[in-house]
Amino acid sequence: MDFVGGLPISKRRHDYLYVVVDRLSKMCILIPCKKTVIGQEVASIFFTYVWVHFGLPTPIISDRDSKFLGNFWTSFWERMDTKLKRSTMFHPQTDGQTEVVNRTVVHLLRGYYGKHPKTWDEHLSYIQHAYNQALHSSTNKIPFKTCFGYLPKSPFDMSFASINDGDSVLHNEEEQAKNFIERIRLIHQKVKE
Repeated sequence: MDFVGGLPISKRRHDYLYVVVDRLSKMCILIPCKKTVIGQEVASIFFTYVWVHFGLPTPIISDRDSKFLGNFWTSFWERMDTKLKRSTMFHPQTDGQTEVVNRTVVHLLRGYYGKHPKTWDEHLSYIQHAYNQALHSSTNKIPFKTCFGYLPKSPFDMSFASINDGDSVLHNEEEQAKNFIERIRLIHQKVKE
């Protein structure tokens, strides 16, 4: 977990980015927030945007930001039986994967907010999706595929499918549903035998 600052103030008054990276899949979650966010708000953001995807982690690696070291945050993690591993600020040997994600995300954001500085937070989901759909160099896997076992379709995939054949999207979905039902039927049949 880490924060990225130095972002332009958006229409929604966000100027900070809360970045969480799953150690196994390298999947990232990007949450816009304000620089003035405090420990209790960080905990709320964590449960709203991170816990729903990954549950409670056993260890959490973060820098020594006061948002992670406050009394509320420390006692919260102790009660949840989670160990907060504190790294030295800007120390990539300890929290290297988050620092790499931060650099990549900042690079992608700069390309976007150079033209749209007031709406970068409204379109953060596109950057998160693109990052999670790209091949990760340390695992040679795609975070979505590692985490979910498949690649979620994007609007880009759907638009090209409908250009090729207007009805093919509907027929492909119907065919996939029929195949899925048949596989389930075969599984149940084998279980009964």
